[in-house]
Amino acid sequence: MPARYDLHTHSLRSDGTTTPGEIAEEAASIGLAGFALTDHDTVEGWAEARTVAGRVGVDFLPGMEVTTKHDNRSTHLLAYGIDPGSRELNNALDRVRHSRERRARKMVALLAADFDIDWQSIDSDGEDRTVGRPHIADALVAAGYFPDRSTAFAEVLHPRSRYYLPTYAIETADAIRMVREAGGLPVLAHPAAGRMTRSVDMSALEVFVAAGLWGIELDHPENLERWIPPLAEFAARNGLHVTGASDYHGAGKDNRLGERTSSAETWNLIRSLVAVPR
Repeated sequence: MPARYDLHTHSLRSDGTTTPGEIAEEAASIGLAGFALTDHDTVEGWAEARTVAGRVGVDFLPGMEVTTKHDNRSTHLLAYGIDPGSRELNNALDRVRHSRERRARKMVALLAADFDIDWQSIDSDGEDRTVGRPHIADALVAAGYFPDRSTAFAEVLHPRSRYYLPTYAIETADAIRMVREAGGLPVLAHPAAGRMTRSVDMSALEVFVAAGLWGIELDHPENLERWIPPLAEFAARNGLHVTGASDYHGAGKDNRLGERTSSAETWNLIRSLVAVPR
């Protein structure tokens, strides 16, 4: 059986529900050859993931999912093999994280008028993590208001909700440039996800390619098949590398670790282009 690699996973360092080490252990148990940890806007889980991956015999690729926007539309960017000491990227990520926490605090205050939750119920474990709407959803679920994250998002945390507030995001083209300058490879995440009203525009993709986009995540469980062909054609025409991954969040999403993967060829190519230890 060909080696399989999952290039998109989240731990409790952002909005997943398992530790980085537990992801490594699960990857080994299901026969994955390797995985990338791509928590939102943070590298805090890398050391644990690398240590446990080495112990259980799976390869580890350090990554991140960067919160970005283009034309005021949310666009997430996967970044593989970045130098965590890059000053410009770190400064931008600090602003993203602080904005997300401020937004979360304000949203909790709005929700508290109608639901019995407070900030302590969101941030009670003391973990150094990137806080966002999924953590608010978890608190609402724990309080018994909704059965799961998805329902909480659909009912009260969606962008049209009166409880919703926007947050700062890096311009996607700027993020692509910063990832490149930090020695990393930028890949556009889930560009055809069904939760969006439409796939990423071709005009936006042209801007991203000009900024240095390396790849596009077309094999993703949330991408809509009918939106894929023009994106695949664009990728082939512009030399973008196509990746596959699960976007695993533990119990936070239905996505299963390893349900979508990338090949050894893709994994090894990324490895050859970034200067990070295994």
